Amino acid sequence: MEKRQREAAEFLRKHGLEAKAETRLLDLLSELGELSKELLKASDYGTRELMVGKAMEEELGDCVFSLLCLSEALGINADRAFERVLEKYKSRMEQTGQIGSGK
Repeated sequence: MEKRQREAAEFLRKHGLEAKAETRLLDLLSELGELSKELLKASDYGTRELMVGKAMEEELGDCVFSLLCLSEALGINADRAFERVLEKYKSRMEQTGQIGSGK
């Protein structure tokens, strides 16, 4: 993931697309909305079995790219953040059998 974050950052720099974290978050939320729309269409709003297709894969890719761009804008290493949260979830599973904080 670290390599992909660097690739995304380089792409943004190369094309003059740097943006503030707030803008990157809004972009991520927009992409999540598009992914949601594809999922709803692919399942006919949950009335039939989900058929995952190329459009959904593309929208998921847009979400990943947007998340990596947000990580870069925040100065957070996405790979390290993922490793830490996975350890947190493993610990919670061992302690409580759930990954939620219970708050």
